[in-house]
Amino acid sequence: MIKFLENQNWRYATKKFDATKKISSEDLNILKEAIRLSSSSYGLQPYKVIIVENPELRAKIQPAAWGQSQIVEASHLIVFANETQLEEEDIDNYITNISATRGIPVDSLAGYADFMKSKILTLPQDSKNIWTAKQTYLALGNLLNAAAELKIDVTPMEGFVPEQVNEILGLEKLGLNTSLIATLGYRHEEDATQHYKKVRKSHEELFITL
Repeated sequence: MIKFLENQNWRYATKKFDATKKISSEDLNILKEAIRLSSSSYGLQPYKVIIVENPELRAKIQPAAWGQSQIVEASHLIVFANETQLEEEDIDNYITNISATRGIPVDSLAGYADFMKSKILTLPQDSKNIWTAKQTYLALGNLLNAAAELKIDVTPMEGFVPEQVNEILGLEKLGLNTSLIATLGYRHEEDATQHYKKVRKSHEELFITL
């Protein structure tokens, strides 16, 4: 636990990446697995995770991300895209996955399936999209923590125009919407931000015990 907290103090939102340093395939697979294992409501994971390796695509995304240099300088660019057309079939597929993974009859999960459908599918479309977008933040949290353990820098980003990124990546036709972007790699020695003290609320300000 002490090591975990040390790594949390080490990490920060990197402003300048060293474009010459690349994440190994082995470490990238660890980060992908950390994302895959993330918690989500009901375990449904109503999103896709897009790893943008194509430098031309990343150059197109940069203006849509307020011109931030991390988009093109980082080793990897990850786009978290929430599903905008979540339907009954998606829940049925998840139930089938539970059945196959745990070796239990699909019929025994009917009550759980009906409960999910009654809570999710009845939401207004805007509320449903907000809910699926929130799930991507849970996946981002796992990525941040796993990357810190590997001493890999991550910059989570909300500073972008979703509609433009969606158009560049062709996400709308896939029923997806860009909710978060994260750039991954290794901090440049010239990034002064790495030397700043971490600013957070004190325990007294943050926590309330009732």
